[in-house]
Amino acid sequence: MLRYLMPVVIALVWAGACSFIPEPHRRQFNAVFVGGAGAAYISGGSFGLGELAFTALMTVIAYLGLRSWTFIGVGWLLHTVWDVLHHRRGDPLIPSVHDSSFGCAVCDPVIALWCFTGGRSPAELPRWFRRPRFTIRASAPRP
Repeated sequence: MLRYLMPVVIALVWAGACSFIPEPHRRQFNAVFVGGAGAAYISGGSFGLGELAFTALMTVIAYLGLRSWTFIGVGWLLHTVWDVLHHRRGDPLIPSVHDSSFGCAVCDPVIALWCFTGGRSPAELPRWFRRPRFTIRASAPRP
């Protein structure tokens, strides 16, 4: 149970801690961080040149994330896929912690969800959920 719960707690702590960074620096910090996460497995080399290709892709995503929370969220979801592939292959992120890639695969989508809300602070989230998503325009009755 703890192997599922702790990664979620870590993601929530991450979002809460990042909330103390004012915008736009919060977005830029997270973009740089997701770019670094893209290079986390590069030293293992279990996917050969695929590791370099993934790092290059994540670098582009991180660059686009400098201006868009959506790209940062996409980057975390891509990293989730990479975590799952490494976990299935038996090549964890931290070699001495067998389930480290699994934990990362649970943590990353939670961070991605936070990014898709615009990386809001906990105080801003209730307002985000209450905002109207679309408006319904009343049309004139037809004769």
